[in-house]
Amino acid sequence: MKAVILAAGYGTRLQRDIENDTSGRFRNLSGIAKPLLPVGYCALISHWVQALNASGSVNTIYVVTNALYHKAFEKWALDFPIVKVLSDGTRSNEDRLGAVTCLQLSVKHFKIEDHVIVIGGDTLFKEDFSLSDVKERFSDLQAHCEDSCLVLSYQCKDQETGMYGILEVDEHLRVLSMKEKPPPSETKSRRACPCFYLFCKRSLPLLDVFLDEKKEAPIEEKDAPGNFLAWLISRMPVYVHQISGRFDVGNLSSYVECDRYFRENLQDVQSYMM
Repeated sequence: MKAVILAAGYGTRLQRDIENDTSGRFRNLSGIAKPLLPVGYCALISHWVQALNASGSVNTIYVVTNALYHKAFEKWALDFPIVKVLSDGTRSNEDRLGAVTCLQLSVKHFKIEDHVIVIGGDTLFKEDFSLSDVKERFSDLQAHCEDSCLVLSYQCKDQETGMYGILEVDEHLRVLSMKEKPPPSETKSRRACPCFYLFCKRSLPLLDVFLDEKKEAPIEEKDAPGNFLAWLISRMPVYVHQISGRFDVGNLSSYVECDRYFRENLQDVQSYMM
């Protein structure tokens, strides 16, 4: 099994917040890619690499970034032999390829023909999350159907449905549909879906089909990886693994909250996410 960490975003909201902050406390974070931000005792992305490596979940981790941050990621990756870094060649948010295209780029460049864990580079989870549990659940699904894929979900509040992709599932926790940022009146579900997907190897050729269908579409339809997931649901069985919550570093306040938790509240650093 492989992992692809999506790290080609430009963090425009966060960088804008840092520039507008008058306290000066966060000046040292200016120009740093979100996955490389210090969270607790290490960079955000290092939490993932350490857990993926120590748990034996994958044998290679591919990180796809952009040309602006490529050298910084290459320098960071020197500490992790399991990591390979790829640039998407872009240098600005306006020229971004979108997360789905970056995933496809990784699959083609590294000739991936294995199951893939896809992880958003600005996301971390609460301590109940376990890579071992996720891998076991995926193995069970694969034993029944080799087309099966697995995603995560957690319960969000009514007022938060308009912020996330929301999954509707059946009694077997198979996903029936994914609604993108719906108002609470549009769905009874409160299952928010973070960017952590376990795509089976049979699903990877469908990236080409999806992007071919969307070749004339605006970048927004190819940017969020959830767009591919929503499209995939009617073509392959996708199931849910429940977790308690996540940290999503989108702006300065969410970064501060995440960093504080990892500095002050993380109970077991060594076994985190394993």
